[in-house]
Amino acid sequence: NGFNFHGGEATLFGGSFDRVQGDFQYGLQRGDVASYVAGSVTHDGGWRDQQTSDLYNFFGDVGWRGDSAELHLNVVAASTTLNGPGTSPVQLIAVDPALQFTAPNTIYNKYLLFNLNGSADISDSTSVQGVAYYDYFRQHVVNGNVTSFSVCSGGGFLCDDAGNFATDRGGAPIPDFLNGGPYSQLDEQTTNTNGFGASAQITNKSPVFGLANQIVVGASYDGARTSFGALSSIGGLTPLSRDFVGPGIPIDQPDGSIAPVQVGISNNTYGVFATDTLDLTDRLSLTAGGRFNAVQINLNDQIGTALNGQHVYNRFNPTAGLTYRALPWLTIYGSYAESNRAPTAAELSCADAASPCSLANFFVGDPNLKQVVGHTFEAGLRGRTRAFADTTLTWNAGYFHTDLDNDILFVNSPIVGRAFFQNVGSTLRQGVDASLSLKTDRWLAYAAYSFIDATFQTGFTAASPDNPGADANGNIAVQPGNRLPGIPRHLFKLGGSFKATERWTVGAAAVAASGQVLFGDEANLTARTPGYFVLNLNTSYQITDTIQLFGLVQNVTNARYYTYGTFSPVTSIPLAQAPGVTNTRSYSPAPPIGGFAGVRATF
Repeated sequence: NGFNFHGGEATLFGGSFDRVQGDFQYGLQRGDVASYVAGSVTHDGGWRDQQTSDLYNFFGDVGWRGDSAELHLNVVAASTTLNGPGTSPVQLIAVDPALQFTAPNTIYNKYLLFNLNGSADISDSTSVQGVAYYDYFRQHVVNGNVTSFSVCSGGGFLCDDAGNFATDRGGAPIPDFLNGGPYSQLDEQTTNTNGFGASAQITNKSPVFGLANQIVVGASYDGARTSFGALSSIGGLTPLSRDFVGPGIPIDQPDGSIAPVQVGISNNTYGVFATDTLDLTDRLSLTAGGRFNAVQINLNDQIGTALNGQHVYNRFNPTAGLTYRALPWLTIYGSYAESNRAPTAAELSCADAASPCSLANFFVGDPNLKQVVGHTFEAGLRGRTRAFADTTLTWNAGYFHTDLDNDILFVNSPIVGRAFFQNVGSTLRQGVDASLSLKTDRWLAYAAYSFIDATFQTGFTAASPDNPGADANGNIAVQPGNRLPGIPRHLFKLGGSFKATERWTVGAAAVAASGQVLFGDEANLTARTPGYFVLNLNTSYQITDTIQLFGLVQNVTNARYYTYGTFSPVTSIPLAQAPGVTNTRSYSPAPPIGGFAGVRATF
């Protein structure tokens, strides 16, 4: 805001993949009143097919500060068009990592937030804080996919794998309008949400029995009204880029497995909370508290009745912890906390295995899901000290253990490109985070390591028809102890910078991660994604006190690595660049080496 940032700054940079970005910020204070604005414009051509993206962001704040009170009104605005090719089969990546599997894959976002927040001191020991907000969010998702429909065995029309006709919104069978295909499917969804809420709390720092103490008591409300619509259409397919060719014919199956959706959603979340921190000694502090959450979710089907539903979730979550300052450079801490998360409307309406939704999260029904409850224990050591006259050493080593009851997972359906949410019992995430940083007048160095043991604790059966380890029915049996997908077990970060001269700085940052289980392989039947190491370099030169040049090179070694893995129905769509593909493994490839440079001006 304008109280803590004075003057202006503008940055312009660009480089590989047609990347161009401009940022600015400006802050101004006049007595008790201050203002601040910031914004950015980004265009990125991307390195893969149809990956062009454009992003516009703005933030503004007007504030007033008195002797015992402060008030801010700020606004956030954003508009983005994001093209993400998603995963590609590994045999297609081997031909060219830039190739996409299906298209288009575009997300259009618009967002606006008005936020009013303030604080005031009632006395030397008591203060109040409050926030009120309104926001608007609109999202349109356009997703080209493989379709589960093909020419019926008798010809003339399109059918699913069971031989049922594909039908349009009038209930008529969809003809074989391309005389054999190939066909593809376009899944579209539109979300319009108006959100609003407020919270208030009172903070008191009066001593208790002569001991330093701070207590916070408050309440909050968050509401939202959402309109959601979705539609799937059958159309043609371009042979090389595998783009959907439209306009296509909307699909409306009588059994509701694939059908248009229009639903209104009302969310209301109420909370009351309190926390108290008491200094038992000048070194030992005790914190205890809790929060009660009440959540109401109502769905109103605008087309039929399948989506109608009302859901209520209530829970009290306690928390407690101790902090002990054993030495000036050593603090020992431990805590226990519980939390809950109500299922989202998308999860509630897509929780029926007989009516799965597309991977773009269609709403299809209203089965009930249980709320997710977390139990978290944390303990560790942290500290900061001056190892030498000009050297500061900061370190942390902590253990975490979180059990989630009734965890919700998005599991595959036998229908191509469809899945649904279900409670899968308990999951466990535990591990260690350790970090060390060293700072001198000229050097900055850091190292961090995370060990993450994320496993299922309850067995269940899930459909994964494209998993080569699945049984004859296309199912996988998940056992307690199987690892969760998408989470590397080991993660290393290493980096630093060196001030070569008063004006020139050079730096490097490296990340190494072990492989992760593929989504769709919750039973851990196949190999994980490959581990990877990526190195980035950066430098800056201060030409004058107000002008700086900078540059960076990402993925210096041009490593080929992957950040996500799953399975794709490779035999359901012709791949001109890799005919005869049989390996269903699909990865999201990371960018190759890229160079960027820019200039920053301050005034």
